[in-house]
Amino acid sequence: MKKVHLIAIGGSAMHNMALALHEKGFTVSGSDDEINEPSKSRLARAGLLPPQIGWFPEKLHQDLDAVILGMHARADNPELLRAKELGLKIYSYPEYIYEATRDKTRIVVGGSHGKTTITAMILHVMKHCGIDTDFMVGAQLEGFNTMVKLSNSARFAVIEGDEYLASPIDRRPKFHLYKPDIAIISGIAWDHINVFPTFDIYVDQFRQFIKLIEPGGHLVYCREDTVLNALCNESINSSISKTAYGIPAHEITNGITSLIINNKRYALQIFGNHNLMNLNGARLVCNKAGIGDEQFYEAIRSFRGAAKRLELVYKNEKFSFYKDFAHSPSKLKATTDAVKQQFKNRKIVACMELHTFSSLTEEFLNEYKDSMNLADEAIVYFNPHTIAHKKLKEITKEQVMQSFNRPDLKVYTSSVDVTNYLQSQHWNDKVLLMMSSGNFDCVDFNALASELTM
Repeated sequence: MKKVHLIAIGGSAMHNMALALHEKGFTVSGSDDEINEPSKSRLARAGLLPPQIGWFPEKLHQDLDAVILGMHARADNPELLRAKELGLKIYSYPEYIYEATRDKTRIVVGGSHGKTTITAMILHVMKHCGIDTDFMVGAQLEGFNTMVKLSNSARFAVIEGDEYLASPIDRRPKFHLYKPDIAIISGIAWDHINVFPTFDIYVDQFRQFIKLIEPGGHLVYCREDTVLNALCNESINSSISKTAYGIPAHEITNGITSLIINNKRYALQIFGNHNLMNLNGARLVCNKAGIGDEQFYEAIRSFRGAAKRLELVYKNEKFSFYKDFAHSPSKLKATTDAVKQQFKNRKIVACMELHTFSSLTEEFLNEYKDSMNLADEAIVYFNPHTIAHKKLKEITKEQVMQSFNRPDLKVYTSSVDVTNYLQSQHWNDKVLLMMSSGNFDCVDFNALASELTM
């Protein structure tokens, strides 16, 4: 029986780790200074919710086999300091994922965009094919109880490889710690400006990732991304094989996208060139894991997407409403383009929230130039309180207007003003696309859909 303590157990990834270890039969404890929903209820149901909020160094003792440190804990966390005093084994989240999967075939999904979707596609197909798989993914997936699974029996581990930092005391990007046997990179578009201050530094993280693929391993990459294509053609790791992918043959009929493979049609529940490229990359990864094309195509027909990745909120004959995680310039372009191509005869209203550290940084705003031009109407929202909380320099509506380079752009600093505006419009023959890594200050999208269609 292993005994593990999680510092910052309430985080999205960390509470799923706690649930996975509990399911594996470990004795799990943890602490946090804030635990919100859904983490709170899920931990409570498993009997893992800390009885008190806060940090308690006395929870750390010599009998612990491991301490797992969450990213939002500080380097001077009192429990972390106590663990160091006791000489306990301290893992960052990705370090522990690697330790738990080091004897398995590790499939690691990297890239600036599409990671969650590709990971979800691979897991969906493997489940459909009856392949037992450990995993770590950044969203709740249909058909899976948790975002993390760690077992003794699975031969494969599918891991979403985020490039952000591993922990407060480990400044390596997470995906550098996984050492994949099979790797896929979906694309490279500058992100996390607070950690990687130049594009070249950011690109180099992917160069290092390729070097860390195990000897004899495989790299699958998107040839449509010029930066990534050039990087993968460098002689970075001569001990691996490389396979490139692009957009598969397809057609859109009556609002449904179908793959056209060897004169056979496979109707899909997803759409957009970006999703189609993700699908093609996932197929090649599954090939490397022993799944044939026919098996893959049959399985992927029932894939409906990951949470907040072009997720349908509501639709009727005249109106469709989608929410998406898109927040960086490349993601805005790809997501808006996907909706535009799927609904050519409807007006596309795209609304995005500037929420991440990078997106709210004055120097990075110019990266958003023309990123929403594909929408028929574009709206940007940001909360000045979020900027203050992140201790960033104030930005103005005028700066946002100039950065996006769209004279008719509507800019709001109150989410109430956003919803009021949307409610004032008519929605026949339109598509609403709400994009954010946040939640527009807790807007209830289902309630909004009802209000728009009253």
